[in-house]
Amino acid sequence: MKPSHGPDRLDDDDYPAYTMGRAAEMIGATPGFLRAVGEAGLITPLRSDGGHRRYSRYQLRIAARARELVDQGTPVEAACRIVILEDQLEDALRLNEELRRGEV
Repeated sequence: MKPSHGPDRLDDDDYPAYTMGRAAEMIGATPGFLRAVGEAGLITPLRSDGGHRRYSRYQLRIAARARELVDQGTPVEAACRIVILEDQLEDALRLNEELRRGEV
């Protein structure tokens, strides 16, 4: 996959702009933590042409939420499941509101 590198891509929440090291630094975690949440199925980083993991801002927000839970003593796998369920609930509530307003 060869994404464009224009400035508009950097405003895209889903654009994989961050290397593993930078992503870990941004959320106050280690590269090992990012690998663990990836293995637990919370996020799936894209790979650069060279095979390096690349993360989007959206993925970093999700990983940061999991890190908060882990910092509070929740096991990584459970934290990932909680974050997935929170994300699903948010989507369902948004869809419900759109249906209520007749937007869907």
